[in-house]
This record gives sequence, structure tokens and C-alpha cells, in this order.
Amino acid sequence: MKVIITKPDATVFEGEASQLHLPGVDGRFEMLNNHAPLIAALAQGTIRVVVADGQEHSFDIRGGVVKGQNNDILILVQ
Repeated sequence: MKVIITKPDATVFEGEASQLHLPGVDGRFEMLNNHAPLIAALAQGTIRVVVADGQEHSFDIRGGVVKGQNNDILILVQ
């Protein structure tokens, strides 16, 4: 999946990922390759991005929104 995580003033991550772990407003959820199209609100918490080699990146957020379609994931965060 191509993932972009951006804040109002900067892009904090752009790259390929095999898994995303996200803090949804109704609880944590995971996105994998070929996930169904999705738009969801994010709560305060930590986004975990797992890249193809298994390396993990974490980003603390205060909230935001995720849009995913056709393995293109855009995450707008505060």
C-alpha cells in the first residue's frame, strides 16, 4: 500500500507499507493490502506503520481522518 501521513505543515511519512494500525474513534483497527475502500475518523493515539521488511514506524496523533482506496492511503492528522 502507498501511505501518506501528513500534518497541516509537513508530510511525516510517505512510502510503502504492508500494515497500518490506526486509532479509530470507535476503537483501534488495522488496514492491510487490498482493504475495502474506507473513510474513517481517527482519535488521539498512535499510528503504527509496518513496512515490507517488517520495520515499524510510530506516530502519535491528536486526531485526524484516513481515506483508503485502491491501496492508496491518505492520513490527515493533527
